[in-house]
Amino acid sequence: MQVWPGQTYPLGATYDGAGTNFAVFSEAAQRIELCLLHDDGSETAVELRETDAFVRHAYLPGVMPGARYGFRVHGPYEPSRGNRCNPAKLLLDPYARAMSGRTDWDEAVYGYHFGQPDTRNDLDSAPHTMASVVVNPYFDWGDDRPPRTAYHETVLYEAHVKGLTMRHPDLPDELRGTYAALAHPAVIGHLTELGITALELMPVHQFVQDHRLVDAGLTNYWGYNTIGFFAPHNTYASSGDRGQQVLEFKTAVRALHRAGIEVILDVVYNHTAEGNHLGPTLCFRGLDNASYYRLADDRRHYTDTTGTGNSLLMRSPHVLQLVMDSLRYWVQEMHVDGFRFDLAATLARQFHEVDRLSSFFDLVQQDPVVSQVKLIAEPWDVGEGGYQVGNFPPLWTEWNGKYRDTVRDLWRGEPRTLAEFASRLTGSSDLYQGDGRRPIASVNFVTCHDGFTLHDLVAYNDKHNEDNGEDGRDGERFNRSWNCGAEGPTDDPGIRALRARQTRNFIATLMLSQGVPMLSHGDEFGRTQRGNNNAYCQDNDVSWVHWPGGDGGAREDGEASDADGSCDAAEGGEDDGKRELAAFVRQLVRLRRDHPVFRRRRFFQGRPVEGTRDALSDIAWFTASGAEMGPCDWQSAHAKSLTVFLNGSSVSEPGPRGEQIVDDSFLLMFNAHAHEKEFTVPVHHGRQWRVVVDTARPRTVADGSGARVKAGDRLALSGRSLLVLQRPT
Repeated sequence: MQVWPGQTYPLGATYDGAGTNFAVFSEAAQRIELCLLHDDGSETAVELRETDAFVRHAYLPGVMPGARYGFRVHGPYEPSRGNRCNPAKLLLDPYARAMSGRTDWDEAVYGYHFGQPDTRNDLDSAPHTMASVVVNPYFDWGDDRPPRTAYHETVLYEAHVKGLTMRHPDLPDELRGTYAALAHPAVIGHLTELGITALELMPVHQFVQDHRLVDAGLTNYWGYNTIGFFAPHNTYASSGDRGQQVLEFKTAVRALHRAGIEVILDVVYNHTAEGNHLGPTLCFRGLDNASYYRLADDRRHYTDTTGTGNSLLMRSPHVLQLVMDSLRYWVQEMHVDGFRFDLAATLARQFHEVDRLSSFFDLVQQDPVVSQVKLIAEPWDVGEGGYQVGNFPPLWTEWNGKYRDTVRDLWRGEPRTLAEFASRLTGSSDLYQGDGRRPIASVNFVTCHDGFTLHDLVAYNDKHNEDNGEDGRDGERFNRSWNCGAEGPTDDPGIRALRARQTRNFIATLMLSQGVPMLSHGDEFGRTQRGNNNAYCQDNDVSWVHWPGGDGGAREDGEASDADGSCDAAEGGEDDGKRELAAFVRQLVRLRRDHPVFRRRRFFQGRPVEGTRDALSDIAWFTASGAEMGPCDWQSAHAKSLTVFLNGSSVSEPGPRGEQIVDDSFLLMFNAHAHEKEFTVPVHHGRQWRVVVDTARPRTVADGSGARVKAGDRLALSGRSLLVLQRPT
């Protein structure tokens, strides 16, 4: 075999049409062997003799796409000093563009013998672990262009590749649960009809299953267990794992872009799948443990701010290079449109404290590629001081956990909620205005993958995670949920109707709030996880979306839905209820899309806006009686009702060509009381109004049949309901 010197960059395996360049970093290694793996289980080892700045490299003519490989690193094995090199462990390439096979958790993949953590294990891990794969970088993107949807026009849809598509009745069996399914017209058609502009995919970076979960007969379904930051997860490919996963993912992105849908990846750069000091040796640990991980004072152990056993060392230039190279790769080569960063507070920990001006954020800010895509932070981790909502740099948007909590509290009837709810409804200026950010910095959500689904939020007070096998220790204990009077399934028609109304309240509030709304996949169909609020290990009917026309799957007894969104109807059935709720979501998304007053790019001023033609304030707040809100009204413990006036003639920001934006005006009437309450239409903010949303009567939504009302009219709002009135310009 010919071996040429090759190049130090790019790192990883780079195929150029005639052969492949291999380059890998390790400061700890004394010698590194590149091992080409053959289908008969044998391997050919080539020593990487060329070294520049701790990068070892070689070019091998004739090595083609589909070739499998790994590294064996010779160097010190001194855990007490943070060194864990062991040539018996076949290591994955940190820059591998694809990975093949799986890890079977034989003792050989560990650096020690089971039960003897201070020993050294020299069993060969190659037969029991995954392999890196050389991929063909060439792909016909055609006329693909990023949609570049503005934030204020964005509607996010968080989804799991498998969970979204596994039960779709119109998909061929061989495509279900794969990247190819995302490109199918049936899936794309649903997203476009719903009004989704960006698909936020739960982790698709290559991950591995947890040994503990495998032994328990469970799986790491969510995928927050990354081992390959450049490789699409191989089991989501329908066509193979020797590089086919890369082509299939690109094909899905191209199809989604053609439909005007952006692709955003949920990425996990805060830790890896190698876990703590008792974890396996798969990649980084064996290459250069001390350069990749934050080690504790006792260097046998790891500093863990993620709850997973380790944290990447974000002050290491090589870790920073890895992360930035990965982000650029997914943008430039895979054409994704942005990222949601899991436990992003960990990325800001250069030493101990969270520092929003850490090196990582500096690099992102100045990077000409990464700085131009959507950057969304999950602004917390499990370390001290890790809750950082509102504290990320101006370039970033954030999952607004305070929005989630406040909206849940309002609709379940918590006292003294109105003042904070007003801030959340109008874009959370208390969190984002001080550093120059706008309402679009707030990614608003009521539910996401982590926690109850929307259906379960109104059906359970307590988590029911028995299937996870952790005796109820896992999952959030305080969910701000309310079961409406019965825990889980019920035959009570009043409770079922209340649950349906609460579901619509949450959807309507989300879509009428300033900021960027995010739906969780399947919530438009009333998806249930049967009270499991931590379904990370449930790769089954508990977690998968059950589409109308499918087999029902995870439906609970008594939980079919009628055409009014409540359960177990005499008219229609479960599919009718799913379609009715999905139609309600579509109508609210459309209402938001059609009216810029709901998706402002600047915060409200609370007064008449200079340069507009209206003398009324751009926003006004009223009690249910129609009087303007005073300080006592905001602070009253029992106050759970509110009317909000949104002035469509006083939008402060200009249109794309500098024109004044003029929209219809709206009154939003919130009744979070348990009982019916009378609301008075304010007398000085418009004479004639039309009902366009009534969460107590979903069929009146924006279909032109809403009742006409006028200033001074008294309207009876059902307990826990939301009414929206529209006044044409």
